[in-house]
Amino acid sequence: QVHLVESGGGFVQAGGSLRLSCAASGSIFDMLTMGWYRQAPGKQRELVAAFLLDGSTKYAEFVKGRFTISRDTAKVYLQMNSLEPEDTAVYYCTAGPTGAPRYWGQGTQVTVSS
Repeated sequence: QVHLVESGGGFVQAGGSLRLSCAASGSIFDMLTMGWYRQAPGKQRELVAAFLLDGSTKYAEFVKGRFTISRDTAKVYLQMNSLEPEDTAVYYCTAGPTGAPRYWGQGTQVTVSS
């Protein structure tokens, strides 16, 4: 079992930055992969960025070099720059023993105003 707690969401104007943090606790074998997903109102949940099993990173196309994922053992971060109103969503931290997320945090709201 892994417990994930996100922080760092909030309200920001377009062009601004936010840094999301996620602290994980539990089995280290269940957090070999960690990442971030998001869900906007009326839309499906989608991948933002993630660490793969081999330690490489994967980013969604819409990130366009604006976001950076980083990790420190049981913590994962998402630095978001040049935020756009379209980035408004609930952001979820995920973890799992393989590529697919098995554990989800409660989510943190990011709101970007135009």
